[in-house]
Order: sequence, then structure tokens, then C-alpha cells
Amino acid sequence: MKIDTTTVFSLLSTVALLLIAYITSLRLLPRAARKIRVLYIWHLFDALTHFVFEGSFLWNCFCVYSTSSRIAPTSGLLSTLRSALTSAVPGDPGAKSPFLPPDVYFLGRQDRLYGAAYGTGPFSRLWQEYARADRRWGGVDLTVVSLELLTVCVAGPMALWICFMTFAPEWLSGSPNLDTSNFMYTWVYLFFFNTLWVWFPLWVLFEAYQNINGAFAQTSDLARQHEKLT
Repeated sequence: MKIDTTTVFSLLSTVALLLIAYITSLRLLPRAARKIRVLYIWHLFDALTHFVFEGSFLWNCFCVYSTSSRIAPTSGLLSTLRSALTSAVPGDPGAKSPFLPPDVYFLGRQDRLYGAAYGTGPFSRLWQEYARADRRWGGVDLTVVSLELLTVCVAGPMALWICFMTFAPEWLSGSPNLDTSNFMYTWVYLFFFNTLWVWFPLWVLFEAYQNINGAFAQTSDLARQHEKLT
């Protein structure tokens, strides 16, 4: 398993968002109970992830692109990723992303190939790293881009549904875009970072149920005490 500078940057940036959420909770909720603090940290971390990371993914999709005159020679995994995302020379009328239907071009531009795979900035590098595990995040898969628009702009109660829809098409088609041969890609990038948005929302729902159930029980007790007094 190879851990390079980009991998370390990607993991540390996630830890940085979590640290920001934790420090913010200490400043704004200095005397909060542990459970309330954990819920606050989770929701703020969730929001920061949507706006910073997934927002940067959309920026790469809409603003980062390559043409035949701009694409730079690459080597190694990035070169393999770009080759996998291109069915012809970028800039040619026949240049196509494998994620788009025939005769469909992202934003209607036949002369451009969009996505993080063609960028050089830190957030492009971050998504290039994640695309090693799931190459759809290196280009412009229309389903993924549409779901990320919902995630960044709506998210919240749709989190579980978005997690399911992100991977259900892959499971049903034999996961052609996923690389499960590497421990880091499979269990850290794909499993850990995605199931966070399954387990925490389930826990939040459980806590909400417990509080609602407790409120109803308290109301019933008060009603019975009132009946006894009358």
C-alpha cells in the first residue's frame, strides 16, 4: 500500500475540518453535555465537508477542464486516470468521457473534458487521490454531479439516500469504477468516509427517537397525575 504526499494531505485535511468543528464547539458550547457536543461536532463537520470538500468537487466539474492545447504529459497513476477518463484526444470533436451517453457533452462543450483529473490545484489533487479508488470522481459522471449538487445545496435529511444512490448503481453493475485491490482505497476512502454518513445519521435518529419517546412518556405521567388529583 503506497502512502504519498497527496494521501497524507487528503487525510490531514479531513482531520483539520474535524478539529475546526471541535474547537468551535468548545468556544460556543463551553458547558454542553458530552452528547450535545458530539452532535454539534458531527453536524458542523458534516456541513464543512459538504461545503469545502464536495463544493470543491463541483468546482472541479464546472471550472476545471482540458483541451488538446492545454493537457500536460503525466506519468504514473494520474496518467492512467486521465487515460481511463478519455476515449479520444481532448479537444478533438470525438473526445468523450466514458461517463457520458453518446452524443452528450458536459455543458455542451465538445472541445473540453471537465473534471479534477485535469487540474493541478490542491483540491484537484485531493479528488485525483479519491478517484484512484472510484474513478467517477475524477471526471463528470452525470449522476454523481447531480447528487453532489443536492449534497452541497440540500444535504441534511437526504444524506442516507445520497449515500445509497452513490454506490447502488456500482453494486448493481459489478463496480467497474471502483478499485478494491488496495486497503487504503477500499476501507478508508470508500468504506470509512462514506459509511460515516450512514452510522452517524442513524445514531442521530435513535437519539431523536429516545427524546421524543421520553417526552411522550413524561406527558403521559403528568396526565395520569392530573387525573388522580381531579
